[in-house]
Amino acid sequence: MNKKDKLLTIGQFAAMHGVNKRTLMWYDEIGLFQPAFINPENGYRCYTYHQSPVLETILLLRELDVSIREIQDFMKDRSAASLKCLLEEKIAALDTQITHLQAVRTTLCTHHRNMDTLLSMDLTQIGLVEKEERCLVTVDIDRNTSFEQEVELITAETEKYRLGRLHKASYGSMISVADLLNGSFDNYSRLFIEIPSLPYQDGLHIMPKGKYLRAFHKGEWSGIPKRYREILAYAGEHGLTLHGFSYEMGINENVIDQIEDYIVQIEIPVIG
Repeated sequence: MNKKDKLLTIGQFAAMHGVNKRTLMWYDEIGLFQPAFINPENGYRCYTYHQSPVLETILLLRELDVSIREIQDFMKDRSAASLKCLLEEKIAALDTQITHLQAVRTTLCTHHRNMDTLLSMDLTQIGLVEKEERCLVTVDIDRNTSFEQEVELITAETEKYRLGRLHKASYGSMISVADLLNGSFDNYSRLFIEIPSLPYQDGLHIMPKGKYLRAFHKGEWSGIPKRYREILAYAGEHGLTLHGFSYEMGINENVIDQIEDYIVQIEIPVIG
């Protein structure tokens, strides 16, 4: 007799596949996966090595969160075509889940980086950093846009891109360098949303790759103009040419209780 034809006890078969004996007993009871032989004298269930691929397929489908009912239906009409169709459906669902988890990981890394900044950097300093290109969703605003209208605009965009939860993206505001140079420190023209999993597409704002002047402001928003004057003075002293937009983003909202502790990160592209 071929060794692969030998009968295995339920304990041996369960151990070989890393499952509990009770799982095999339950699969037998519901007619999903039955033993090759049941000893009529003691009722012990026995299996053969040749049953392994079938059990492994069931275990794989369970790992993919396929319901018992779906697996039962598949087992009744098991074929290459039906398995291909079922796996295609689950692969698509898994890809969606992976994309979601990658986006969540990116968000967590952003929060981690912000906390590291709070703990390790001198927030009074102004300096240069290198940044990769990023795609941003933006909405237009002006001095007459109320806070309620801003909330409605952001909400509409999050629904458009099916974010579901606010924590799945980063948010901020933009003011043009031209306005900063003219002393119009309150003339914000856009709000931005950075969605980690968003691929490039027409209509998105590109935050260019390259050098950025980075600074921080702590406290009331009324103090930001003073910080911008310091930034412009720093750029002038160091022969730096600013262009495009200034990107502002709060980095510690989730660890403060009062506005006096609020920290805004300011990043402005530098030419050259």
